[in-house]
Amino acid sequence: MKLTKDWIVGFVDGEGCFHVSINQKKDLKNGFQVLPEFVIVQHKRDIKVLYAIKKFFGFGIVKKNHDDRWCYVVRKLEHLEKICDFFTKNPLKTIKNVNFIKFRKVINKIKRKDHLTVDGLVEIIDIVNSMNTQKREKLIELKKQLLCGEERGPGAKDKI
Repeated sequence: MKLTKDWIVGFVDGEGCFHVSINQKKDLKNGFQVLPEFVIVQHKRDIKVLYAIKKFFGFGIVKKNHDDRWCYVVRKLEHLEKICDFFTKNPLKTIKNVNFIKFRKVINKIKRKDHLTVDGLVEIIDIVNSMNTQKREKLIELKKQLLCGEERGPGAKDKI
């Protein structure tokens, strides 16, 4: 199956997802894990298209999602940067492009290690909460904790 750039753009407009999770992880130095991912989910009968997308990009994994669903997932930062380059050069046509632009901002912040500061993490939380359609109450609560629990001022830029 040979895929074109235009086909990928159209398919991702309909089926792709740019997602960012933020998890508290006490075993990490800063206590938080920012996990961006690019995902496409398909019924198992269409698993061949997921492998074709993986071949097109040259990275990522295809794995079982749940029940009869499989997914193509990209999580590695250097690969997510390549995904961002691709969709910057080949823009999505739907509202998903707005979410992609926000996702790209998060990737750039991670690249700069902004996610390791209180201010950077708060900015990422704000971006993530503006993506897609639903507000995530846990992230809103986490932001409140970060803003109330940290001494504001010069120390706010310190790594958390």
